[in-house]
Amino acid sequence: MDAASRPRRPLARTLVAAAALALVVTGCSSSSSGSGNSSDASQSAAPRADAEDINPQPLDEVKDGGELRSPLQQWVTQWNPLQVDGTYGDSVEIMKMIEPMLFRIDASGTYQPVPEFLQSAKVISTSPQVVQYTLNPKAKWSDGKPLSYLDFKAVWQATNGKNTAYNPAFTNGYNQISDVSQGDDPTQVKVTFSQPFADWQSLFYPLLPAAAISTPDDFNKAWIEKVPITGGAFKIGSIDKSAQTITVVPDPNWWGTKPKLDKFTYRVLSQPAMTQAFLNNEIDWTGAGRADAYSQLKADPNAVIRTSYPWDEVHIAFGSNGPMADQKVRQALEKALDRQALTKVAGQGVPVPFPVLGNHLLMTNQAGYQDNSGEWGKYDLAGAKKLLDEAGWKDAGAGKPRTKDGQTLELHYIISDGAAQQSVDLATAAQNMLLQAGVKVDVDKVPANDLTDKYINLGKFDLASWRNTGSFPPSLIVPSYQMPAGDNVFQNYSKLSTPEIDGLLKQAESTLDPAQAAKLYNQADAKIWELGHSVEIYQRPYVGAYRKGLANFGSAGLADFDYTKVGWQK
Repeated sequence: MDAASRPRRPLARTLVAAAALALVVTGCSSSSSGSGNSSDASQSAAPRADAEDINPQPLDEVKDGGELRSPLQQWVTQWNPLQVDGTYGDSVEIMKMIEPMLFRIDASGTYQPVPEFLQSAKVISTSPQVVQYTLNPKAKWSDGKPLSYLDFKAVWQATNGKNTAYNPAFTNGYNQISDVSQGDDPTQVKVTFSQPFADWQSLFYPLLPAAAISTPDDFNKAWIEKVPITGGAFKIGSIDKSAQTITVVPDPNWWGTKPKLDKFTYRVLSQPAMTQAFLNNEIDWTGAGRADAYSQLKADPNAVIRTSYPWDEVHIAFGSNGPMADQKVRQALEKALDRQALTKVAGQGVPVPFPVLGNHLLMTNQAGYQDNSGEWGKYDLAGAKKLLDEAGWKDAGAGKPRTKDGQTLELHYIISDGAAQQSVDLATAAQNMLLQAGVKVDVDKVPANDLTDKYINLGKFDLASWRNTGSFPPSLIVPSYQMPAGDNVFQNYSKLSTPEIDGLLKQAESTLDPAQAAKLYNQADAKIWELGHSVEIYQRPYVGAYRKGLANFGSAGLADFDYTKVGWQK
């Protein structure tokens, strides 16, 4: 991951905030070209949707032992990936190492059962929809209890939205389940849906233990600064807040193939510091998607550049307070932002295509994608000024902010004080564009560790930029646009939605026909553009620098990593 990002995958999405251009909300994936250097990647043709670049190696070609040292974009506070504050991308990725992953997504975006946890999973009835899971009888939690229907039931009850004392990151899918019960024996779990849910494989991903989430207090608080129970090939080795480091080590009680590495070490680093840390041989991989980083990293003889196109988007989000509560003001900002120019700012100096994105819900290399930006995504300065006139904000002349009722049209664009230059450049470019329409924008730097919890999660911004990552399948992105329920905004930090958008999204995720579902998602997306919720800028390619010899890890596209296979090539 390169920059601010948030949760990934079915689990939740990843938000990556504008620290690296883009804080992230979830994880990284892979593809096919092995360790080949893509430093002269084509500017004109994006990789296939199923492309991954991870230096795939058979296990007998990977050394036993060793360490992988990784950067961490910010300190992890909430480890529960199903909780509203737990969707930060790096922590979500770590949780997928230490908790049960029933499925793993392959490079084509297809869910594959993980045999160490799941012997089979299938729809055994369509009216109503019933899914039957058969668990591996060897699978158990770190407290010794076997995985069972009780864990599925606890996840469902915590995330279905019925008990508002729980604060889930999302309810979609879970709120369509009517019952969770044991099947013919303790290894069988039956999940019954009140209405169809097409992306059922994205649920319980990862699975969490009933013993640590069954009460609202446990669900919301038991995972703060710690992981109470694990159930995977790995476990937490240490959490050192003062040193800002976290280690993950193999669990000796693991019943599957022994992991290759002895330890994964994560260290919090500011985005600019990551490049130097790699060059100083302090970490083993880092993002190379910025011109300054790319130019230094590609010249390092110990580095290999790996590239793919994951589900990863960069946008500018709008708040809903003050002047931003007016839809015409938000629409004016959409028209005043030149998305093509902003994309050029982001991609300058990196010889990889950065596709301009016209859809909030689907990526350019994803089935069903279409550009729904229409008039709202087209640069139209005159149209922006007209909308601001209609909203009552009077033109004060070139280079001056508009006024209304004695107030100046002044907005705040928040970024991390550890933001990479690319993020600063993006914010500055947007600032200059909006001033042309008479909107004064202050770019406010806030502490990197506060950006998510104290600003974005609370909706305390007029403008902010982050990345949403890993929102595949499309139902995973729904929480970003669904209507808040009381104090729970899910992942809709702008707090902007409409009953029509909400209804279209719910209908789409209940539609089993992929073509019809895509049609509904696109209808919802057109309304999201019209609402002035946020401005999509581009689909972010993942360009990373990896230490030579690192195997089965890299730029994974749509895929999940199998961390038991990650290691150093013999």
